[in-house]
Amino acid sequence: MYQKSFLRETAGVIMKAVVVVLTIVAVIVSITALYEVETGISDGTCNIAVLPVEGVILPFHGIGDFEMIVTPETIESFMDVVEEDKNIKGVLLEINSPGGTPVASERIAERFRNSSLPVVGLVGDTAASGGYMVAAASDYIIASPMSTVGSIGVTMSYLEESQKNEEDGITYVQLTTGKFKDTGTPNRPITDEERELLQADLQIIHDEFVDIVAEYRDMSVSEVELLADGSSMPGARAIDAGLIDSLGARAEAQGIFAGILDVGVDDVSFCEYNRGFLPF
Repeated sequence: MYQKSFLRETAGVIMKAVVVVLTIVAVIVSITALYEVETGISDGTCNIAVLPVEGVILPFHGIGDFEMIVTPETIESFMDVVEEDKNIKGVLLEINSPGGTPVASERIAERFRNSSLPVVGLVGDTAASGGYMVAAASDYIIASPMSTVGSIGVTMSYLEESQKNEEDGITYVQLTTGKFKDTGTPNRPITDEERELLQADLQIIHDEFVDIVAEYRDMSVSEVELLADGSSMPGARAIDAGLIDSLGARAEAQGIFAGILDVGVDDVSFCEYNRGFLPF
């Protein structure tokens, strides 16, 4: 009985080991296949990588219930591959973003700004707030006359629910070490001191945003500050304000790349984006 039991246990262990080995082999094969397919962007027939910057800009996946987000890591991974592809001569950013967190937006903008390749930004419906910060990092920005552009500013606005809680018979019990630890909780009214503190923090981020746009767009800080009231504007006004360089679509982008690369327009070909490459 003991011997039979031992043999069954041994067989079970061996089978589990075989399954683990086969699983590992399958994963390796899958990764290898993916790597072989995705190590390059161009197949030799195109020379401009197209990268959609779509959705809310966040530091990582899993924040909120947004259907589409973009993170610095995904952008950096894509750009690393693009810059190693000898067939790629430039990058077209197709931007549709309402913005996101300031640091994530800055990281993405810096990655484009520091690229060894020329980067042209093509605004779709929206390049607002952090989305505009990213667009501003482009060497050249194109937008439709109907695009929404700008919204240079910062917000921390939220819903304060203390009155609703009171009506529902809910009591907020404050237990903190440090009087500012629960600043911003929606369960009690904000104090004047807390508001002053948060407003000062927002001003710091606002000023950084203005400085970044001024540097990227080769404008004075005072010029950008006049535009940094949080409002957005259609592309038709954004060009007069200096926030974009021209009006148009892909055809105009093709012409801009031709000028930058000193080639004919027909020599500029877009490498269409493969949605299997990035997780958004």
